[in-house]
Parts: sequence; C-alpha cells; structure tokens
Amino acid sequence: MGPLVVNELISSSANFLMAFLIGIGFGFVLESSGFSSSRKLAGVFYGYDTVVLKVFFTAAITAMLGLLFFSLFGWIDLSLIYINPTYLPSAIAGGVIMGAGFIMGGFCPGTSVCAAAIGKIDALVFIGGIFIGVFAFGEGYPLWESFFKAGFLGFPRLNEVIGVSQGVLAFVIVLIAFGAFYVGEWAEQKFPQKEY
Repeated sequence: MGPLVVNELISSSANFLMAFLIGIGFGFVLESSGFSSSRKLAGVFYGYDTVVLKVFFTAAITAMLGLLFFSLFGWIDLSLIYINPTYLPSAIAGGVIMGAGFIMGGFCPGTSVCAAAIGKIDALVFIGGIFIGVFAFGEGYPLWESFFKAGFLGFPRLNEVIGVSQGVLAFVIVLIAFGAFYVGEWAEQKFPQKEY
C-alpha cells in the first residue's frame, strides 16, 4: 500500500491485512475468469478467447483511475510510488522471452501460480521453469550485466514522455481499452473455438 502507509493513513499491520485480502480477491478473480486454464490464456494469442485481455485491461484501468482519484482527493502521494528503472534493450529482450514462454507454456508467472494452486501439473512444471530461469539469470549475471544495464532511460512516466497530463493519458488508455474490447469481441466471432 506504499504511500498510504508512509503517510500514516493506515498502519503497517492494517497494510499487511489489506494486502492479504486483496491477494485473495485477486486470486479469486483470476480463477473465476479462467486464468488457470492454459487454453484460455493461449486463446488471446489465437483470437478465439479474449477474456484474459478484458480482465487485465479492466484491472489496469481500475487501478489507474483509482490512483488518479486517490491523488486528487489527497489520499495518496503519487511521487512516493516506486517506478522501475527503464533499461530499454533488456526490457525488450525480457518481453520477447516472457512472451515466448507465455505462448509455449500457456501461462505467465502469475497465472501459473493460480493454476498450481488448484493442482494443475503443467503449471507446476512451468513454475519449475521459472525457478530454473531465475537461477540461471542470477548465476550468469556477470556475463550479461553490461547488456542488462545498457540503454538506461531513467524512471520515465508515459505521460511525461509524450508530453500530456496524467488525466489526458488516462482518458486515452480508457479509449484504447474500449477499442481492445471491441476488437476482442470481433476476433471471438471471427475465430470461434469449441468449448473446452
């Protein structure tokens, strides 16, 4: 809960309780939406099932608008929110590797845990692959440290990069989400898949 704790709006103990309850709620939404099914997840890439796209876009928009309104009401200080540093080449390489793993395995790291929680063997194998990858990256870090740290762009925010306010960017992202929902509906009709 970061800034809410720093600003003493909630206590550290309440922070852990809220994180626990939000985690349970998030897991419930993932499972209810079918995120434990590798076929449903892969369906996004093939166009026959876009529920994953819709759920994630809805979650992103809810979080984005929630943070903006919390900031507007003075409940949260957005300057206290940590932003990951941007190293462009390694971010692109990591995205390609994760995307390939997502397509081949049918899970992303989060959804693999969701599926493993209900006992899916393929998800457990996928998680094993994650640990092997993390271990290999950590042990081999000196070999690719220079690549990992290349192209440092600082801590950019998208609205600052394109030169618009946070509100304008939020509005544009909401429009993009509605466009994605429309394209998703079209794709599901264009590429129907039998129920599984």
